[in-house]
Amino acid sequence: MHDPEAAQLQRVLHFFDEPHAATEVRAVGPARDPGESARDPGEPAPQSSASSGHAGALWTEARSGMRGTVPPPPMRAPSRTAQLPLAARRALGGLLPTLDDPELRDLLVQVRDGTGGLWLDRGGQTQRVPGWRTTPQAVHRLATALVAAGGRHLDELVPAADVRLGDGIRVHAVLPPVAVAGTSVSIRVPRLVPLTFGDAVAGGLCRVETADRLRAVVHARKNLLITGGTGTGKTTLLAALMDLVEPHERIVTIEDLAELRLRHPHVVALEARQASSEGVGQVGLAELVREALRMRPDRVVLGECRGAEIATLLTAFNTGHDGGAGTLHASSLAEVPARIEALGALAGMTSAALGRQAAAGLDLVIHLSRVGGAPRITGVGRLRHDPRHGLAIEAGPC
Repeated sequence: MHDPEAAQLQRVLHFFDEPHAATEVRAVGPARDPGESARDPGEPAPQSSASSGHAGALWTEARSGMRGTVPPPPMRAPSRTAQLPLAARRALGGLLPTLDDPELRDLLVQVRDGTGGLWLDRGGQTQRVPGWRTTPQAVHRLATALVAAGGRHLDELVPAADVRLGDGIRVHAVLPPVAVAGTSVSIRVPRLVPLTFGDAVAGGLCRVETADRLRAVVHARKNLLITGGTGTGKTTLLAALMDLVEPHERIVTIEDLAELRLRHPHVVALEARQASSEGVGQVGLAELVREALRMRPDRVVLGECRGAEIATLLTAFNTGHDGGAGTLHASSLAEVPARIEALGALAGMTSAALGRQAAAGLDLVIHLSRVGGAPRITGVGRLRHDPRHGLAIEAGPC
């Protein structure tokens, strides 16, 4: 007797078996159950989203027969994938429902030892999904299709690319030989519902006294720098703090990939652009900072300081553009001065010039760490510049 649910299960389990799995409409269900009769060409294709009653759970099925490796997302939860372009939905296929898991932070597909594997970070640590595997060719197709869906190109000449899909989903892909073992795809997803500052504090972000201080510095239009390692919640905290800004103020955000999801009523978001395959058309962060200063901003927000754009930002903070903010990768509060100096060197600034600009332009540094799998403010400090010892940071209570 034909079991429709078993047939749908097989479609999802064998998603990557077909050579067209990453590019065709029927990517979620190309494989046919041996007992299933041929589907009429006019019959609707199997559904590829969480609207299918079993889609949320089926993707976790491994070919080894293991079930429920990762708890499925609630069927009625808010959707991250609703705004994805059709090309991205086709590319993701059977992985699509996973992106709506409310606990998901990162989805990683990569080739290792000749086989593609799947890793998930659901707010704690990255864990491999047991039994899930696919071919290197399928991972390669997934990477190129997702990057193409984001309007960029990925091939042997351009083997690495970042794109933004839908409402803040960030995809980074690297092809071999740059990725030595094989193609790697990293997908970072935003929270299903943007976190408010009050919710973050209630969840243990910091002490109430620290929270009150942060609210006060935002309202006093102080310039903030949020630091921390990868995945510590820097962008989330930045967005939550900027949502505290008065509604009449105009915020201009600048990012390499637009990830900030501000609920403030007056936001202009600027996003950098990579050069085309002909090597033209690039718009970098430093140029966007200069453009932002011409847009009558009340506050300028740089999603992440990565290079020479820090010089332009510090100049803005020192010439009347108060109330701005940005983020910076640093493993500890004590390492922040060295990281700032390294970025300043990329802009051709001397240590003395950079130190004076940073100490005068940045009013407060907030450092985040992951403690027990959750973001916590583990350091607060102010930058100081000493002519003899250079840039340093003075830690305060947090």
